[in-house]
Amino acid sequence: MILLASNENPLGMPESARRAAAAALEGAGNYPDSNGTALKHALASRLDVPMDWLTLGSGSSEILELAAQVSVKPGEGVVYSQYGFIVYAQAAAHAHARSTVVPARDFGHDLDAMRAAIGEDTRLVFVANPNNPTGTFIEAGPLLEFLQAVPAHVTVLLDEAYTEYLAPAQRYDSIAWVRRFPNLIVARTFSKAYGLAGLRIGYGVAQPALAARLNAQRPRFNVSTPAQAAAVAALADAAFLARSYQLNTIGRAQLANGLHELRLASIPSSGNFVMVQVGEGRTVHARLLAAGIEVSLLDNYGLPHWLRITVGLAEQNEAVLDALRDNAPAR
Repeated sequence: MILLASNENPLGMPESARRAAAAALEGAGNYPDSNGTALKHALASRLDVPMDWLTLGSGSSEILELAAQVSVKPGEGVVYSQYGFIVYAQAAAHAHARSTVVPARDFGHDLDAMRAAIGEDTRLVFVANPNNPTGTFIEAGPLLEFLQAVPAHVTVLLDEAYTEYLAPAQRYDSIAWVRRFPNLIVARTFSKAYGLAGLRIGYGVAQPALAARLNAQRPRFNVSTPAQAAAVAALADAAFLARSYQLNTIGRAQLANGLHELRLASIPSSGNFVMVQVGEGRTVHARLLAAGIEVSLLDNYGLPHWLRITVGLAEQNEAVLDALRDNAPAR
């Protein structure tokens, strides 16, 4: 199978991280370092923040869940965008919160409408940048204005799972915003650009008072010893990250251009995936499976006529384009 459904890095796990994880298995008879000291030290050095600003999670999805658990009481409000990452709805439900789903604008976040949707009982807002599954991106200026407008008692979770794939012109310093806004959590992951999806490791950055609440709620041994060791190694592997970025930039353009040539509408993406309109999504998905290619259905997002395709290796991208050729509109 060509696996293009879960936004994994087609390069797989970096060799540096593989060696570190294998070495860490020697100590796997003992519980992991519950504080993640070595990884927090590496992250603190990279991000220029104190270690007590950091929370480690089983993927960044656990950081999203923790944010809901510590910010929202049952019946209080959570705000997020239509077509936002599905874990936002799940995290709100697990916290017994009341969700307000704000209609998207051009498949992305309508920040003005999201600000207007914040009510007296709202306690948490989820913002994804870039957004999954649509790939849409929010420029730094409007995003900063939004943060400035959110009341101080409302926590904002800025989900940056795909931030390493942003073009240089798109990049902004969200960690500087954490220093400025005590109600902001930035969540990131090692599952995407760093290639460690199977080890389940992510992290959150927040000021100490908020980080302490996240860590108090966090399960004590939520990140395994091999995962911590692999993440330290991957964080230091600049060559692998640069290769991942370059491969994704070229491959994403390959997919976008190929879909355009097939006259299939797609959304400009800033992640490592492309969302494409194919007609009857389930029918096309089944045909791709029969051809040995797995992509992602988007029925759960209310997008039954769209599929999400992870950027793969060049030959994988070409294979999915070839398989979609029969679905292209007649010229």
